[in-house]
Amino acid sequence: MCGIVGYIGNKDSKEILLKGLEKLEYRGYDSAGIALQNGHGIHVFKEKGRIADLRKIVDGNVTAHIGIGHTRWATHGVPSKTNSHPHQSASDRFTLVHNGVIENYDFLKREYLSNVEFKSETDTEVVVQLIEFFVNEGLTVLEAFRKTLTLLHGSYALALLDAKDRETIYVAKNKSPLLVGLGDGFNVVASDAMAMLQVTDKYVELMDKEVVIVTKDQVTIQNLAGETINRKPYKAELDASDIEKGTYPHYMIKEIDEQPLVMRKIIQTYQNEQGELTIDSEIIGAMNDSDRVYIVAAGTSYNAGLVGKQLIENMAKIPVEVHIASEFVYNMPLLSKKPLFIFITQSGETADSRAVLVKVKGMGYRALTITNVPGSTLSREADYTLLLHAGPEIAVASTKAYTAQIAVLSILAEVTAKSQNIKVDFDLVHELGIIANAMEVLCDSKELFEHISREFLSVTRNAFFIGRGVDYYVCLEGSLKLKEISYIQAEGFAGGELKHGTIALIEEGTPIIALATQESVNLSIRGNVKEVVARGANPCIISMKGLNMDEDSFIIPEVHELLTPLISVIPLQLIAYYAALHRDCDVDKPRNLAKSVTVE
Repeated sequence: MCGIVGYIGNKDSKEILLKGLEKLEYRGYDSAGIALQNGHGIHVFKEKGRIADLRKIVDGNVTAHIGIGHTRWATHGVPSKTNSHPHQSASDRFTLVHNGVIENYDFLKREYLSNVEFKSETDTEVVVQLIEFFVNEGLTVLEAFRKTLTLLHGSYALALLDAKDRETIYVAKNKSPLLVGLGDGFNVVASDAMAMLQVTDKYVELMDKEVVIVTKDQVTIQNLAGETINRKPYKAELDASDIEKGTYPHYMIKEIDEQPLVMRKIIQTYQNEQGELTIDSEIIGAMNDSDRVYIVAAGTSYNAGLVGKQLIENMAKIPVEVHIASEFVYNMPLLSKKPLFIFITQSGETADSRAVLVKVKGMGYRALTITNVPGSTLSREADYTLLLHAGPEIAVASTKAYTAQIAVLSILAEVTAKSQNIKVDFDLVHELGIIANAMEVLCDSKELFEHISREFLSVTRNAFFIGRGVDYYVCLEGSLKLKEISYIQAEGFAGGELKHGTIALIEEGTPIIALATQESVNLSIRGNVKEVVARGANPCIISMKGLNMDEDSFIIPEVHELLTPLISVIPLQLIAYYAALHRDCDVDKPRNLAKSVTVE
């Protein structure tokens, strides 16, 4: 959520900033703005709504070689032009953009700024007013910036302009992601490398509580004590063409279609020359040394973690617990003696998960991050990282990252099992190849899923997903996809749990989507379907070949039972996609949601 861009160099920054913000639209936002600085001062343009709305109000006659931009996802104050960024100090000398949450902003406002008239409801305005306050007290801009940072409690990524200095962007971060990109005669600032891939692929990672002075020719990193830090840049391994929709109408459908390719990429990446799956020996050693694995995640990644629990326990015989990150950090369970923590995160920047990581690292425990973004915060701060290799995922509703997470977890489980001489009764490389082919079959069946979506979901206000065993976990993900992008109130349930209360909500025409891919519970889930049909429900059964019956709405190709989530989720992704289309919803950028949740 929220995004920052900045540019300083020899070119007009206006279009570079606007294009950068467009690349950050996937993060989720409700308003946007840019500040352009030239010899006539700092020109601020901001607007509630989309980047397209911002473009309409930006004065094309204003040119500037330095500027900053921001997409806002409301935390303090309603979405509005006034509350959108950039924010300025009382004299308009300082202009600031900010990602994160300042927890003590109200205290700082009372303590230092009681005589200042505030224009917005945001915590961000407190920061920029505080910087001006300390400059008026006699500090230099850099000193005032540093002192302000020492007073802030919470998370922040900041980019600051000074109207009296057209040669510098002041930057700092704590808990919120921020990068500095390097160029020839220019430098940039970005929350995500994708934003500025248009001008550079060379980036420097910033660590918490660092201050950065960015000019067009130099980047100086310091700690809060003013000591200079040297850090080598890295090359962002992103293909600009991967970030474009191409001929697709939406990123989400493009990313659904990319899942077979992602499966093959994962197989290729994790194979050695002998064709065997392999993972770094230190990671496998950590798995084997643990007496219990704790998977910590949020949202779609949490749902993938539930499937991962089944994979690890069934294949590697290690007990696994799966926890919601935002609950775990404040309500930690009694831990085993030798725990290993696995953090699953698409972006690698999820604030709730990072809070847990910081806590368990402080307790001396080892941590593995499974993420799609190399160099991300959770990747850097964990002991080990496994990458998803799924390519950029732009749509807010995750699809290919979910299946990539499950695939990588299956490989982790298999390699761990073999290291302990535990027999796995199938060839995972072969099975993942079969799954990639099955994914293609499902992705080519879009017309059928559009028909199912229209038949079952076009006018309903709610829907229920039911399954047993691992199908239940996939139902949780399917219901999440549907509610995220179509705004239908959707819930996933274990099939046998409906009768313990929720069946009271079933009425004439209520859509029930049931998964039946597990032989041991096939008849049980079908019995649950009959129970809701008797109350008037409209059932849609999606089964696996070999378990199918005449009344089923769709039959997925046969794969190994343990790996069915990799393909049974695709019909649910497509059904959700078409349900959103039928309701004229914004598929890629659903309301109130953010791709990368960087605040608690």
